[in-house]
Amino acid sequence: MRLLLPGLTALLLVSTAQAQAQDLTAEVAHSWTSGGEAAAVKVIVDAFTAKGGEWVDWSVAGFESANAAYISRLLAGDPPTAKTAVAGPEVTELIAQGLMNDIDAAYHAAVPEGVVPQVVLDAITVDGKVYMAPTGMHAGNWMFYSKPVFEKAGIAEAPRSWDEFFAAMDKIKAAGITPIAWGGQSWQEGIVFHGVVLSVIGEEAFTRLYTDGDLSVIDTPEFAQAVETFGKLRDYVDAGAPGRNWNDATAMVIKDEAGVQLLSDFIKGEFSTAGEVAGTDYGCALVPGSDSLITLADAFSFPKTGNADEDAAQALLAEVVLDPTVQAEFSVIKGSVPIRTDIDTSGFDVCAQEAIALVRADKIVLDSAMTLSPAINGGFKDAVGAYFADPSMSVESFIEQYKAAFANG
Repeated sequence: MRLLLPGLTALLLVSTAQAQAQDLTAEVAHSWTSGGEAAAVKVIVDAFTAKGGEWVDWSVAGFESANAAYISRLLAGDPPTAKTAVAGPEVTELIAQGLMNDIDAAYHAAVPEGVVPQVVLDAITVDGKVYMAPTGMHAGNWMFYSKPVFEKAGIAEAPRSWDEFFAAMDKIKAAGITPIAWGGQSWQEGIVFHGVVLSVIGEEAFTRLYTDGDLSVIDTPEFAQAVETFGKLRDYVDAGAPGRNWNDATAMVIKDEAGVQLLSDFIKGEFSTAGEVAGTDYGCALVPGSDSLITLADAFSFPKTGNADEDAAQALLAEVVLDPTVQAEFSVIKGSVPIRTDIDTSGFDVCAQEAIALVRADKIVLDSAMTLSPAINGGFKDAVGAYFADPSMSVESFIEQYKAAFANG
């Protein structure tokens, strides 16, 4: 019998190791498919793989298409291991239905107290538990511009008011160049519209409307002025704008075929991928009239899969996403600001430095995607898209449709 014990012991050890081994495979759903976004995702993929995970990519171009495909799988009981989302009601509605796993233990093991802004922590926490692993903060009210186009048109610096902006656009048009690289999709137009709204009505009124739901703001002369200003942008876009993807619009600025693009700072990844340098090849400034950021937090969310191995893969992915080195490297490429405030950002570009300074000065307001339901935000996009596409629509008619989005949501 003693002759068999060593072999039996070895067999038991192997069996125990196999039993303890976990398959850390994660199928990850996302819509980060452009060149800059894909490069940023690779930072997370490489770090996840280095820690023993196996990443299975499930990417769908366009976040609306990606969300629709994801919800179909979720409701069918076959969800991916993780899904990128905006931290807020988009995910908390699913949490309320019991469809999501929390990552509370992984989050608290990875993140010291006080290094994530409270507004973000509130958005990813439900009933005292953290459910999402945020990657970074994006701001929607940016203007990126081609420095060669500005030089050709005789524009010395980024316009700081709407009067200066439209005067600059007239100069670019006179130079034979498309003034605004416009992505003609309702979700893009919604981002631009909210940037215009903040610039005209200010932080306090913006927060009352989009965080507190105070509809009286919509009935003010300032809101009507914002609608008129937004409508005036139609005069400076090209005939190919309807339906254009955001990254195709960004390419117009990169190639000096257009003067400016108004959108979120996530477009900055396209400039980086093209070898463009902020402050040298292109410039950045807040939407004219603004001195604060409209911010939202991207995050990974984690559906319930009923599989212990996938639960372990979720915890590992959360740990990787929240790692300070990954946060920094990801944000540099993606164009975002790291969600952790304890990260050295001295190596970030001039655009990111301006955003970081505003975040640290608490000069931020929350994007409606973090405060209002997907149904309400969908109504906003529909109303804005219809208004921009129809110059004959009155400001009053648009305002009624916009206000109805709250009631219908």
